[in-house]
Amino acid sequence: MAGRPSRFGERDLSDSDYVYVWADGIHLRIRLREAKSCVLVVMGVRADGTKELIAMTVVYRESADSWADLLWDCRRRDMRAPVLAVGDGALGFWKALAEVFPEARHRRCWVHKTANVTNALPQSAQPGAKKALQEICNAEDRDHALNAVSAFEQAYGAKFPKAVKKITDDVDELLAFYDFPAEHWIHLRTTNPIESTFATVRLRTKVTKGAGSAAAALAMVFKLVESAQAR
Repeated sequence: MAGRPSRFGERDLSDSDYVYVWADGIHLRIRLREAKSCVLVVMGVRADGTKELIAMTVVYRESADSWADLLWDCRRRDMRAPVLAVGDGALGFWKALAEVFPEARHRRCWVHKTANVTNALPQSAQPGAKKALQEICNAEDRDHALNAVSAFEQAYGAKFPKAVKKITDDVDELLAFYDFPAEHWIHLRTTNPIESTFATVRLRTKVTKGAGSAAAALAMVFKLVESAQAR
C-alpha cells in the first residue's frame, strides 16, 4: 500500500480476492472550513487472511451517492464482489453496495447496533439490555442466538417495541456471521478493523485541532491505516 493516496486510488484491483470487507466513515473538522469533511474507508481481507485498505475518499457528506461513487470506482478498477460486507446500519453504504455489488451479503456491526438500541431505552433499562444483547451477539451458534433474540423481545417488547424492532427487523443481517468459519466470528461481528484506526485519527485531529485541508485529512488517514496494516 506504499505511496501517496492518489497513486493508491488508481491501482488495479483485478487480482483482488476479498472475502470480507468493512466500511465506515469518519467525520473530521477541517480548520480552513466551518463544516466537517467525511473520510469514507473500505478495508478488506483476502482469501489468504491478509488485511488491507481497499479504497478511501473525502466527501462533504456521507450518503448513498458518495458510497456508490467510491464502490463504482473500485469496480471500474476490476474489484470483484466480496462474499460479506460489514458496516453500520445507518450508512448509505448498504444502498450503494446493493447497487454496485448486489451479490455481496450484508452484516450489521454489533457495536453500532447495541448503541442504537440502548439509546432508544431509558437509562435505567440500559445495563440489562446491554447484557441481553451480548447474549445474542456472543451466542455459541445461530440457534442459541435466535433463542436469545426471543428472550430479548419477551423482556423488552411490551414496554420498548421500537428498541426491540431495531433487532428483530435486522436479525438476519446481524446473525449472518454464523454462516462463516467460527474462527472468523470475532472479526465479523463489528467494524473494529476500521474503528480501531479511527480512534487514533480522532485523537490526532483533537490534538492538532482538525486537519488543515481535505487533502491533509485524507493523507493522515491513509498513513495511519498504512501503519495499522503493517502491524
